[in-house]
Amino acid sequence: MKRVLLVEDEKNLARFIELELKHEGYEVKVAYDGREGLQVALDENWDVILLDLMLPKLNGLEVCRRLRQEKETPIIMITARDSIMDRVSGLDHGADDYVVKPFAIEELLARLRAIFRRIEYTEPKTAALTTYKFRDLVLEKESRLVKKGGKIIDLTKREYDLLLALLENKNIVMTREALLNKVWGYETEVETNVVDVYIRYLRNKIDTDGEDSYIQTVRGTGYVMRE
Repeated sequence: MKRVLLVEDEKNLARFIELELKHEGYEVKVAYDGREGLQVALDENWDVILLDLMLPKLNGLEVCRRLRQEKETPIIMITARDSIMDRVSGLDHGADDYVVKPFAIEELLARLRAIFRRIEYTEPKTAALTTYKFRDLVLEKESRLVKKGGKIIDLTKREYDLLLALLENKNIVMTREALLNKVWGYETEVETNVVDVYIRYLRNKIDTDGEDSYIQTVRGTGYVMRE
């Protein structure tokens, strides 16, 4: 039986969705505010989370962002806002899909089925995980997780891609041009000094004061993570 966590503060709507999902054979639990929803999402294992955007105590975007630091549970965002920016913001914060209120329950059920089809299709491909380790840093490629001493480090997409490029070429000096092409793409018009800026951002997040930087500067050339 698939387990669904519904985080929705409109109690009448939450009750309606809960009953419909149970009728379809899902196990359902309801949380009525963002803080409770985040805690329940972290404490238990769920097959999918239905997350309202506008929640008391902690809004849906923040719940989604924090949850993504710990888990990859599929999230469908429920929003009363039908603007492109709200939808984009939800997806950028880690949501897998969204439905706009008011919605027909058939649409929600179809989106749930689509989520589970994607999971079943990709599961065999994600069995073997690629992990890079350097000192107390661990990068899990498929889950895009970076940990330092077991604690998750929150990186932007550029910071993550930059760290991955350096770890994939450990002990090899990477020129600024090579890093620019690897992270930003060959067609980019960005200047090479943007690499220096993002190296600084990355160091601020992963380095520890008083200890050698994880990323060494090779003067006049570029950067390297050298053991």
